[in-house]
Amino acid sequence: MRMKRIIAICLLAGGMLPVAAQRLLSLDSCRALALRNNKQLAVARVKQDVAANLRRSARTKYLPRVTALAGYEYTSRQISLLSDDQKSTLSNLGTNAVAGASSHVTDLLGSLPANLLQALGQAGVTAEGIQQLVASPLTEAAGGLNAVGQGIVDAFHTNTHHLFAGAVVVTQPVYMGGSITAMNRMADISEQMTENSAEAKRQTTLYNIDQAYWTVVSLKHKQKLAQSYLKLVQKLDDDVQAMIREGVATRSEGLSVSVKVNEAEMSLTRVDDGLQLAKMYLAQLCGLPLDGQLTLADEDAENLSEVSLTAQGNAEDAIANRPELKMLQNTVDLSKQATSLLRAGNLPQVALVGGYAVTNPNVYNGFQNKFAGVWNIGVMVRVPVWNWGDVGYKVRAAKGATAIATLELSEAQEKIELQVSQSNHQLTEANKRLALAKASTRRADENLRTANLGFSEGVIQSTTVMEAQTAWLQAQSQMIDAEIDVRLSQVNLQRSLGVLQY
Repeated sequence: MRMKRIIAICLLAGGMLPVAAQRLLSLDSCRALALRNNKQLAVARVKQDVAANLRRSARTKYLPRVTALAGYEYTSRQISLLSDDQKSTLSNLGTNAVAGASSHVTDLLGSLPANLLQALGQAGVTAEGIQQLVASPLTEAAGGLNAVGQGIVDAFHTNTHHLFAGAVVVTQPVYMGGSITAMNRMADISEQMTENSAEAKRQTTLYNIDQAYWTVVSLKHKQKLAQSYLKLVQKLDDDVQAMIREGVATRSEGLSVSVKVNEAEMSLTRVDDGLQLAKMYLAQLCGLPLDGQLTLADEDAENLSEVSLTAQGNAEDAIANRPELKMLQNTVDLSKQATSLLRAGNLPQVALVGGYAVTNPNVYNGFQNKFAGVWNIGVMVRVPVWNWGDVGYKVRAAKGATAIATLELSEAQEKIELQVSQSNHQLTEANKRLALAKASTRRADENLRTANLGFSEGVIQSTTVMEAQTAWLQAQSQMIDAEIDVRLSQVNLQRSLGVLQY
């Protein structure tokens, strides 16, 4: 009786909960909440954005690249276009010219015949006079020549302690051995792979939410069944206790019925706990507070399997629709493009290069300490000559990876064919079990009605009624399991075919 009061208090408290605290959810609304709040789906959406940006980045490899360069350098020594001897010679150009002229005059006078020198001396012309006569104008011009030579030295002074340079370079790929095309195809395949991965996670989320939803519905129906069974055995207990007081039943019969009451109360407690945990799990999948009160639209549905799906899926549909197989096919395609990308390492590469460069100092109009520039355009060709077979080894390794991915794809297709066959068989068996459960339920209802009628008329003992009640409980429980199994088999078949949609 104490347990009865506890159950009554719990039911009363549940009825007094505010309407705002209870939330009615259908299967579609649970799916929508799960798709919106699932963290893994959010991660998949971010990965799709990343793949899209990488694809856009790969497209830019076809376009010209513009690069601006600038630099400054300080050097401890200057660039000298003249050697130290050349600078000394030029700086003393006039002095060296006078010395050379005087030497030549001396040599010339020394080579004259003696009679000529005697005749010149008689005429008053001496060798010293001749040397002074020749050297005098040269001495006057020596200063000017020295200045000219020094000017040449100064003109070749570079003043290159400070070096400035800048350039704008434009590079246009012409032929890169197919590497750019392979990179773009890999970017496209990667984007498709992220889409297929997101679809796989989406279907997994829908599958999990359906499992959790129908589990809650099943436990809710079993809770109602446990409550109904508890009422049956409590009524039987009351009747037997009354019969004991009247002396028409034994105390042993009363104890047997009391044991059944306790068992029914324990079963109800277990169902209540399981239902609470199942609702918490469903709330977590939907992104709702775990302590919220959830009410499902199918909790009170009398026929849980009213929407039936016949076993008609085939492996061809699954192979065409399953995102997992699409991802494996993406892996095969990626490995093929990786092989092409590696093979490009053995092919020549051609690019157009142009730009404008400035330097300070510059030598475009003599040597000048100011900025001046020049336009340029050219062709750059890179031809691999010898790499000890490095690229060839990598290409063979990439082909091996392609072969592995192809084998894994073939194995996955075989497993999915088996999975589709199993799902079709499970759905067929679930429909058969449902039909048998319906027939068993009808017989159990009639058996219980007959037993209650016979007990009320005193022609059937309480043990027979308890057996009928137990059989009724088992039949009703099997009926709920069969209905839920049909629903879950339908979802499982849709997932196997890759057509689980919302």
